[in-house]
Amino acid sequence: MRYGFAIDQRTCIGCHACTVACKTEHQVPVGQFRTWVKYIDKGAWPSSTRSFGVLRCNHCTDAPCVKICPTKALFKRDDGIVDFDRDRCIGCKSCMQGCPYDAIYIDEDTHTAAKCNYCAHRVDDGLEPACVVVCPTHSIWAGDLDDPKSGIAQLVATQPAVVRAPEQRTRPNVFYVGADQAVLDPLLAPVGASYLFAEPDAHRLDVAQDLVVDPETGARTTLNTAHPRPWGWRVTTYLWTKGVGAGALLVTAGALGVGLPAEGVLKLAAPAVGVGFTAVTGVLLVWDLKRPERFWYIFAKANPTSWLFLGSVCLAGYSAVAGGWLAAAVAESVGLLDPATFSVALRALRVAALPTAAAAAGYTAFLFGQAEGRDLWQSRLLLPHLLVQAVQGGSGALLALSALTGGPSRVTRALATTFVASSAANLATLAADYGRPHSTRQAETGARMITKGRYRRLFWGGAVGLGAAAAALAVPATRGRMLRSAALGGLLGQVALLAYESAFVRAGQDVPLS
Repeated sequence: MRYGFAIDQRTCIGCHACTVACKTEHQVPVGQFRTWVKYIDKGAWPSSTRSFGVLRCNHCTDAPCVKICPTKALFKRDDGIVDFDRDRCIGCKSCMQGCPYDAIYIDEDTHTAAKCNYCAHRVDDGLEPACVVVCPTHSIWAGDLDDPKSGIAQLVATQPAVVRAPEQRTRPNVFYVGADQAVLDPLLAPVGASYLFAEPDAHRLDVAQDLVVDPETGARTTLNTAHPRPWGWRVTTYLWTKGVGAGALLVTAGALGVGLPAEGVLKLAAPAVGVGFTAVTGVLLVWDLKRPERFWYIFAKANPTSWLFLGSVCLAGYSAVAGGWLAAAVAESVGLLDPATFSVALRALRVAALPTAAAAAGYTAFLFGQAEGRDLWQSRLLLPHLLVQAVQGGSGALLALSALTGGPSRVTRALATTFVASSAANLATLAADYGRPHSTRQAETGARMITKGRYRRLFWGGAVGLGAAAAALAVPATRGRMLRSAALGGLLGQVALLAYESAFVRAGQDVPLS
């Protein structure tokens, strides 16, 4: 059994009866929608045309929202309906990033995720979804797509039916008959200067400036719903703090492994930076939840397929190692641990720090990989890029501390060398990632926003310009000279990293999905 919808856009009159019925049936807050009607206008009067599209959750066979949800709040029923349990939801908004169709929102009343659930309560009572019942032109068909005798299966089999974003390979179960492709593909019809019955939200208007209007059809969206970015400055900052926190011990463990002694910032400051920045990372993650009091559900109601859960395990494991390292360093400093015992403990901690720090720094590549609605984040270079950024952030922070406190010269030189090398590697990764063609139009659009569009100053002036300047300031310190400049370089490197994360996180979410 596989329940789905078929929307016959040949007969749809754009009356919004489905929208009203859905909002009434589910008590959807004002301004939010489980199903909505999108308008597209083409041409100019008197030869203009208007097309409609009824948009909603696609109840995908391979639903990315189910995979990424860390608490199993989103789940797939045996009949194919993708439903949700608001009592398990922590409001992390990862499902919104996983959905390629803009179908999920955070309910303003419950602060939990919500979407079309096919009126599952009505289906269980043998009734059709509310939208189907009220449609005056019988444009919405519902039923079992696996039953060849059902009306929906026969409609889809006998008419040229298409789905939205088939390239995402989610196998959606909402089919469209007679729909204008500009309705289904949001990149083909940017928002116009004004909607028919309302003003477009500011975010859609801003993003439209970076989208290309078809010169022949002039297709433009003249009615749609608002879809703000789910993740904001907290996630941007989290990427930076996590990188610095993990990078501090990644760099230190590597330095000790090649023979540098545990002295200067490598002894006490490094684990302190690791613990401190990782703790801030945890605070930011919990703070960003819409239901922060439920943060412990990530472990108590865990979904083992979600990289939000697996990432939390990575952070917890690294925190344990960093905390143990800091405790051992403090104990040795105050005389509670003799140097020989500390040396033995440090060898074990160094071995444990390398994989746990790498996991803490790099797991976001897999989390963003599950955000299938954001093609810009699907880059194969994201994992090595995150590791390089962690080394750059960690070595830059420790370089600034070592240079300002007059640490041992060999430690400062090693940190400066590491910072310069990782900064160069970061710039090379940026060149490789943004200097190549991207695999999808959505990813290409996001990349263009970064390099040529609304984030170009942040990218070229901040990420690239400041990053290069920071490395240049640290070069003399590789030979033990100009330590104050090196400290400034280490700090400027943090600003460059933040600038890039800001552009990357926002651009990935700016490409319209509906």
